[in-house]
Amino acid sequence: MSAGGDAAFIAAVKPLVDAMGGEMLPPDEAGAEDVVLIWEGVESVAVRLPQLADSLDHILAAMERRTGRPLADLDRKEKQEVVRILEARGAFSVRHGVETVASALGVSRFTVYNYLNREKGA
Repeated sequence: MSAGGDAAFIAAVKPLVDAMGGEMLPPDEAGAEDVVLIWEGVESVAVRLPQLADSLDHILAAMERRTGRPLADLDRKEKQEVVRILEARGAFSVRHGVETVASALGVSRFTVYNYLNREKGA
């Protein structure tokens, strides 16, 4: 990414960028919306953050990898936990977030709203 000796820095931030669904690119290719990371006074790497809707898909895929099976195959309690985690991460502030999550969980939007209301009442 950069000509400097910041390979260790880039390797250190890569898991975070990957977890966010971002893309790493050379600093000189950064656009106005990209974040350029500076290490020891040198522009080391630029990070292109995903659109919010893409982030939700990335988060859902990561949760499937973590559980080792499709989210639709989880039991009710596990699905409620997924909804709780997604709410904490802001998933439902994304346009069509409830619909996207409901589809991934194999439930109705109404069920997702019930899970959300249950969490708020607890």
